[in-house]
Amino acid sequence: MPKVLIADDHAIVRAGYRQYLEMEASITEVGEAASGSEALASLRQNQWDLLLMDIHMPDRSGIDILKHVTSGYPQVRVLIVSGLPEELYARNVLRSGARGYLSKGGSPDELLKAVRLILKGNRYVSASLAESMADDLKKPHDQDQPLHTSLSTREFQIFRKIAIGAPVGSIAKELSLSVKTVSTYRSRILDKMAFKTNADLTAYGLRNGLIQ
Repeated sequence: MPKVLIADDHAIVRAGYRQYLEMEASITEVGEAASGSEALASLRQNQWDLLLMDIHMPDRSGIDILKHVTSGYPQVRVLIVSGLPEELYARNVLRSGARGYLSKGGSPDELLKAVRLILKGNRYVSASLAESMADDLKKPHDQDQPLHTSLSTREFQIFRKIAIGAPVGSIAKELSLSVKTVSTYRSRILDKMAFKTNADLTAYGLRNGLIQ
């Protein structure tokens, strides 16, 4: 019978998820983790079927945890539930191995729908994302795609922080990375997008509604 681990740094949010998940008769156990480290420790110690996780964690990025889970615990399915804009993050997160992406602004019914689908081995995408993906299929194959779509999930995350003017040191601290690693990502992002400066990234982000 399915077991679900909730990873979110807000106790009230975890309590809300637990309340609804425990209403689902098929779920036999619901666990909680308040940080990335706690989530990884629980994955090592217990057999979980689904990890319901936020992207923002206090000690370790949910993106890093997602990569760790997909490589080290392939039997554990991951549902990302985040307050970050779906149109900016969902596709990259799904490409990185998540089985679904749900906005924190969604309804409890939608949460349970996503959980049921993923536990059955399916993927979950919202109606709006499914429509957007269907529209993409109608576009000519040679139509230019926005430059930022070439970025990985981590690259896009760092791109947005650089674009709003965050210093490399603060980005490194927030994402638990070294300054050298963030600088390497910055160089890679500039190369992929054919830009030369941080100002170019800021201008692009503003033009495309990726930052405010």
